[in-house]
Amino acid sequence: MLTRVTLHGRLVRLEPMTIDHIDDLCLAAAENRSTYSYTNVPDGPDEMRRYVEGALTALSNGRALPFVVRRLETGRVVGTTRFLDLQVFSWPPPWPPGVATGPSPSDATPPTVAEIGSTWYAASAQRTGVNTECKLLMLSHAFDSWHTIRVTLKTDARNVRSRAAIERLGAVFEGVRRAHVAASDGSVRNTAYYSILAEEWPAVRANLEERLERGLKGV
Repeated sequence: MLTRVTLHGRLVRLEPMTIDHIDDLCLAAAENRSTYSYTNVPDGPDEMRRYVEGALTALSNGRALPFVVRRLETGRVVGTTRFLDLQVFSWPPPWPPGVATGPSPSDATPPTVAEIGSTWYAASAQRTGVNTECKLLMLSHAFDSWHTIRVTLKTDARNVRSRAAIERLGAVFEGVRRAHVAASDGSVRNTAYYSILAEEWPAVRANLEERLERGLKGV
């Protein structure tokens, strides 16, 4: 399996999620739930426990690395994010195509491709530098430590704010997968897909670093 890592920034620290984070995540999720129109954010201790247990099950299966986001200024947990759909390519390719039957990611065989998702923040952390630094830390780990060739990001196609945030990263819009999954509001979700390739990472990193620096200076 992949070693669980803590990613350190200037605004936030991404810590491996554990069952002990349930209460802190409940507090973060309860700040102002009106901001979660298209995002599945657990409401209350029972839902949060199931959410965390599900994330840890995905971790044990070797296909996800979940984090909590701790804001350094306050010491509070302000949300969560994770690597998911971690896959190691192998040749010849698995059959049938698209089935993740390759080896589980490990330090010796890190993910060839990854997704960053299941991200939500407390209302007080939204529209701050928190998301910018979280993405910088995670993309740096994926491309610079794992040497991943592609990182996927996706969101509900109706979520204008989330799509704008992904586009500000410099991710490339790939299209919309129609009638993809059940949505948090009881409808069927169309999903907007974005990606960043390894050759695009230097420009994306420069953009994120510049945006973060401007935010820290209050520009």
